[in-house]
Amino acid sequence: MSFVSFLSKDLIPDIRSALSYLSHHGLRTFLTLLGMIFGVGAVIAMLAVSEGGQREALAMIETMGANNLIIHDESPTDDTLIDVRQHTAGLSVADAKAIADSMPFVESWAAIRELPLWDDLFSPEGSSSAEVWAVSPEYFSLSGLDVDLGELFSIEDDQQYAQKAVLGDAVARQLFPRGDAIGQRFKVNSLWVEVIGILADRQLSGEDFQGEQVGGESGRAYIPLSTGLTRMPRDSMDAELSQLKLKIKSGQNLFASHDAIKLFLDRRHGNQEDFRIVVPARLLAQQNQTQQIFTVVMCVVAGISLVVGGIGIMNIMLACVLERRSEIGLLRAVGARRSDVVRQFLIETTVIALLGAFLGIIAGFVIAYGVNLFSHWAIAFSLLSILGAAIVCATIAVGFGVYPAMAASKLDPVAALQSE
Repeated sequence: MSFVSFLSKDLIPDIRSALSYLSHHGLRTFLTLLGMIFGVGAVIAMLAVSEGGQREALAMIETMGANNLIIHDESPTDDTLIDVRQHTAGLSVADAKAIADSMPFVESWAAIRELPLWDDLFSPEGSSSAEVWAVSPEYFSLSGLDVDLGELFSIEDDQQYAQKAVLGDAVARQLFPRGDAIGQRFKVNSLWVEVIGILADRQLSGEDFQGEQVGGESGRAYIPLSTGLTRMPRDSMDAELSQLKLKIKSGQNLFASHDAIKLFLDRRHGNQEDFRIVVPARLLAQQNQTQQIFTVVMCVVAGISLVVGGIGIMNIMLACVLERRSEIGLLRAVGARRSDVVRQFLIETTVIALLGAFLGIIAGFVIAYGVNLFSHWAIAFSLLSILGAAIVCATIAVGFGVYPAMAASKLDPVAALQSE
């Protein structure tokens, strides 16, 4: 006879009897459940934080481009800049074109210049202290950005030095609080530009990933690269570009591509360390490793809590056996078999386990949302993890209830009746 069929025979009356007994000892039952509640709650909350962190990491990597390499200008800001400029002018569009022409594994590239601002952005309706980036048209596709309203500027806009702009949604609300930003104009330094598009907000909870700036597009304004380079004066010692994004062809080894591009740029820049190459895939691997360590540690802690809860159930069921010796003796005297006694106690244990799992799931949701509220960590729930935590909880509880059930079945009926 299987365990399921063993328990399923006349199950409803036995469950009612178990609930009745447990309700008569409400405080003791609740204290018994606490270990299971906290254990399941901790597992679910931990997995929610872990899942949320993983999804957030993937969303952040998407902004950088999982198949991209990002080159940052690292020109010194002290007196050594004069010596560095004798060997290299810094990161430039010429570098991007040379890389694309020389490296067949580079599929496309995008250039970025972070523009220095003299004052806040200004429109007839409002102002904003947002950043302004001059970017090549390919920047949006390489960064996974889409428009919510309007359109992105095109290659022709860039070639014609168009005075156009695409805004992040936060900047659009600040400059045009009435919500009619498309077609309106605002001023960047002394240059008036027309809004042609507003980006969709990706709602990332953070703007830093493994020490690298990510996201933040909702708080920026973007203009064509050529417009920024020609109509926004820059210091002669400044590098032409702040960043380069290179999209590597699918199937290529990103780390080998990194090494080849670094060697190429070292030669072009006279071996001056005025740039830094970031591999987003490496950052994701580091994040996953950290997340796995966190998950393992939290699972161990939650597992200990579940085991402690299981021990609590064993103790309380052993106490029940001692309390109900006369009841057990009477059952045996009127013809109950040992298997019937085992079944009765296992059903009570199972009811406790299921109650603990159910309340633990509720506690897990409460803990997870509390973590999100106070620490602003991303959370995400998985049906598989919730069911898994509940099943593990019930399994541990029933497992620890087997010994008390067996002990109850082995009581001598005569001795049990005489114990009253």
